[in-house]
Amino acid sequence: MASPPTSLPPAPAPGTARAALGHRNFRILFFGSFASNIGTWMQHVTLGAYALGLTGSPTFLGLILFAQLGPMLVLSVLGGALADLLDRRRLLLAAQTEQMLATAALAYLVARGDPSEASLLVVVALIGIGSALHHPTYSAVLPALVGRADLAGAVALNSTQMNTARVVGPALGGVAFSAFGAAAVFGLNAVTYLFAIAALVLVRIPKVEAGPAAGVGWRRLAGGFAVARDDAVVRRSLLTMAAFALLCLPFIGQMPTVAERNLGIDPSSAAYGLLYTCFGVGAIIGAASVGTVMAGRAKEPIVRLGLLGFAGSLAVFAALRSAGPAYVVVTVLGMAYFTTVTALSIVLQQRLADAVRGRVMALWSMAFGGVIPLGHLLAGPVVERSSITFVMGYGAVTAVALAAYADLAGAGSGAPRLRLREGRRRPGAPPAVPVPPPDCP
Repeated sequence: MASPPTSLPPAPAPGTARAALGHRNFRILFFGSFASNIGTWMQHVTLGAYALGLTGSPTFLGLILFAQLGPMLVLSVLGGALADLLDRRRLLLAAQTEQMLATAALAYLVARGDPSEASLLVVVALIGIGSALHHPTYSAVLPALVGRADLAGAVALNSTQMNTARVVGPALGGVAFSAFGAAAVFGLNAVTYLFAIAALVLVRIPKVEAGPAAGVGWRRLAGGFAVARDDAVVRRSLLTMAAFALLCLPFIGQMPTVAERNLGIDPSSAAYGLLYTCFGVGAIIGAASVGTVMAGRAKEPIVRLGLLGFAGSLAVFAALRSAGPAYVVVTVLGMAYFTTVTALSIVLQQRLADAVRGRVMALWSMAFGGVIPLGHLLAGPVVERSSITFVMGYGAVTAVALAAYADLAGAGSGAPRLRLREGRRRPGAPPAVPVPPPDCP
């Protein structure tokens, strides 16, 4: 008697996180990056607490954060151009190796004791240089690993793993900082880069043909700006992210100041680690929800709702003066933060053609990672002259204004335009690098 046929589990819906994880190369790179990001967040939180404890100055804290992420303002454009020209796998390997060596140098410097402020800034800036080359390249490889159909799930998963690392990293970093000191945390982070390097050795990333619109010299370098100029969705997405990073997010870098001055929490205590962990948990929920429960929904309205939710929760967080309710509010704040950023990133990624993806995602890295430290740099003196509450207040007001500006559905109602001027084009010929229409999967 024949046995009844076994039914296979249904295939995951396109664009979901499950579908993205079904791609081998993406899965390997995802877990390698996750392990490395845990070390990065161990270092990020420890570095802020170490810098504030070393000098007692919120201004120097802002300088350290600017040195770490500031190179994205200058070098992301170069990194994006290289990502559209060179072998992306080799470029990622070079960037990860440079960051590993610079992080090991930071650990050595701190282990020697009483490092100068200048030497700390230099070494942290070297780490930032590697990061500026890495981020646009990593963003550009996602479609090559999963295809356009599963791109939204890959972006959501990438945000989720980064924010899971934001939770696990500070928890581990807090334990290691208390038990062994800052140098041990930085040394552990240097080791975690090996996971990302090993993943890159194992995967194969298809090479993207540059095509006739690649250009040379400055035209190649400025290709991302040309796309942003001619496509309203790309332009509005990048400007929204830049303003959000500059004016709404400085409270993250000044979280030790928020804890100490507003909530009565010692930045070197476990209570501070819990505060940061709650923020990270909220960010995980926000990022994961975009690739799961909201996977089938249009992302443009999610961006605007996320901005309004962020504005309300940031205003409440600014008004708090006790630790108890702060843990709940900061969780909601983290959720609104990364729901917004993840949805905005998906809208942008789905709009782009592969041949210009690296250069446009370089502008995203500038708008997100590069502008954030500039906001920290500006916010430090404002905190010293007024208060961290004032900084969070203008962040909440800005988020409301951006919710009105970020009408991405309306901006994308017309056909996208792209004019990369790479020499003369015969009359009536189509653009050399067309941008996919708004409904591209």
